[in-house]
Amino acid sequence: MNTESHGACATSRSWRRRFTPVPRSVPAARREVLARLAEWSVSADASYAIALIVSELSTNAVRHGRVPGRLFEVVLAYDGEKSVEIEVSDASRCRPVLPVLPGSPPALDSESGRGLPLVAALSDAWEVRDRGVGKTLWVRVLTA
Repeated sequence: MNTESHGACATSRSWRRRFTPVPRSVPAARREVLARLAEWSVSADASYAIALIVSELSTNAVRHGRVPGRLFEVVLAYDGEKSVEIEVSDASRCRPVLPVLPGSPPALDSESGRGLPLVAALSDAWEVRDRGVGKTLWVRVLTA
């Protein structure tokens, strides 16, 4: 679904897409998000940060949020001026676990544990929201 609303000062835009929770969906989500942000003329720096966030959260949805028969969803909402809000939802009720000590990196040879600290570093705000089925990770990135 793609929608646009025209207000007095800016045009707000939104986009959503559901993906099968398999590894090949992660680069597909990233490519589609970058294409949409380019259409909306979001700056390159903000677009790359948003694409990285979507990639990390989509990877988590595939690795940790997979429920048989359920898809994960990526939503973008751009206010047309200052920020893009991102939502990645999956059907798992398991909430993500943050490192005990903020700023304490995972082991150098670890293949996981960097995604959410990276999301926190690249975003203006983020939180986990419970849904009727599963959860949504909501993130806001400033674009101006």
